[in-house]
Amino acid sequence: MLRGLDISDMLIIDRLELAFQPGLNVLTGETGAGKSILLDSLGFVLGWRGRADLVRQGADQGEVTAWFDLPDGHPAHAVLDAAGLPGGPELILRRINGSDGRKTAWVNDRRCSGEVLRALSETLVELHGQHDDRGLLDPKGHRAILDEFADNSSLREAVREAWGALNAARKAAQKAAKDRDAIAAEEEFLRHAVAELDKLNPEPGEEAQLDVRRRMMQGAEKIRTDVVNAYEMLGQGGAETQIGDALRWLDGVAHKAEGALEAPLAALSRAMIELDDAMEGIAAAIDVMSFNPVELEETEERLFAIRAMARKHDVQPDDLAGFADTLRSKLEALDAGDAAQAELEKKVRETQAIYDAAIGALTASRAKSAKKLDAAVAEELTPLKMERAIFQTQVTPDTAGPDGGDMVSFTVAPNPGAPAGPLGKIASGGELSRFLLALKVCLAKGQTGLTMIFDEIDRGVGGATADAVGRRLAALSKGGQVLVVTHSPQVAALGAHHWRVSKTVSDGMTLSTVTPLSDVERVDEVARMLSGDTITQAARAAARELLGAEYAG
Repeated sequence: MLRGLDISDMLIIDRLELAFQPGLNVLTGETGAGKSILLDSLGFVLGWRGRADLVRQGADQGEVTAWFDLPDGHPAHAVLDAAGLPGGPELILRRINGSDGRKTAWVNDRRCSGEVLRALSETLVELHGQHDDRGLLDPKGHRAILDEFADNSSLREAVREAWGALNAARKAAQKAAKDRDAIAAEEEFLRHAVAELDKLNPEPGEEAQLDVRRRMMQGAEKIRTDVVNAYEMLGQGGAETQIGDALRWLDGVAHKAEGALEAPLAALSRAMIELDDAMEGIAAAIDVMSFNPVELEETEERLFAIRAMARKHDVQPDDLAGFADTLRSKLEALDAGDAAQAELEKKVRETQAIYDAAIGALTASRAKSAKKLDAAVAEELTPLKMERAIFQTQVTPDTAGPDGGDMVSFTVAPNPGAPAGPLGKIASGGELSRFLLALKVCLAKGQTGLTMIFDEIDRGVGGATADAVGRRLAALSKGGQVLVVTHSPQVAALGAHHWRVSKTVSDGMTLSTVTPLSDVERVDEVARMLSGDTITQAARAAARELLGAEYAG
């Protein structure tokens, strides 16, 4: 609910602060007094796109602040959360327009964009008038309006869920078919490659092991003869025999050498031990170097086969086994593709059936609710002196999608025999105002937290019809808030709160002011609306009669 509006240096307003109330708030004044400027200023702080030249002449900038009550559960809280802005029981919007055209906005003292203001405005304020292009006259929103009237939220959610499931099933089936076609195109290659890989059966790390073994055998072939010769030189008949003979000769005479041979004997004993160790190591090396030439040939053939296969498929040798598994899985998918594709197509048919049932239920509800809405609007049009007009909600087939398969449009035929057409194009100014009011009264049931603004919606009507308009506006404001800019004394008299917009000229400067009216001032204002500039006692008496018994004195 809009609680206040503070305007500084906007057009012909230098400074203005208004405190609005629940119920029906009426703003009256002569043509050109500045009533539209109030709406322009409110639209500016709400982020609506409008006129650019809003800054008062001679001022550096114009500023508008609006504050709203924001109860728990109000949809504006979700917008604030999504934008990362602070919330609370009060919402304060402030926007500045510089003389250079730059605009800056704040929400609860936090900078924000115009897009955020517009998103908030959709939850806070609804404007209706003869040039309303944001609400009931926009055909793009008629389907949502009908769904709101019909309380189709659960049916719409079911349709959205079914549409999502259907799209997912279709995409899965299409992808599977595409993948299967791609695999089928290379089936011959896959089967040949898998057969080759299965025959070769490479293992991770095998290429490195084969390479080491091959190099070792190649090297052994060159050095084994020298190693064997060295072993023979150290063995029997060689160094081992000679050292053994030397030990025996020295040992036989050592007792006569008075200890002089003990150290040489110990050294030769140690040498004999080291020689044995060396010979054992050489013998082991000779065993390792011993190989069958056929083994070298086989090792080379396998090593070269693995490397050639890796080059052929552009993978590392150690990745050949994994690559074979990948190709094998493609073949398995191809072999099982018919059954899998059949299951996916079955899923598409099942989800299609669920979606068709969901949109069928939504269409049926829309068709049924369209008749109820037409009847409700017709009932509202009768006291508005349009009992012969025909309002019709048309539900026609449309391309199926997440919101169902229907197109909804509001059409009217203001007079019998006249062709029906779009609401915003067929009705005249006064008729359009009454159509909009009747439709809004029908749609507003159960709507809370929204400030509704009607800009001269009573234009072109008078007398009993204007009184009926005012009474419906008053009924619409119960439990909520309605702001009405009006030239009709019948409508003004039914307001719970009344402001007069006037224009003055001081020192060559035109300024607009808005004044809350006392009971006496209100009688005079309604009398002015009845009689013009000269207020007569008869006009005051008529005004008191319109205002009710409490103004009789």
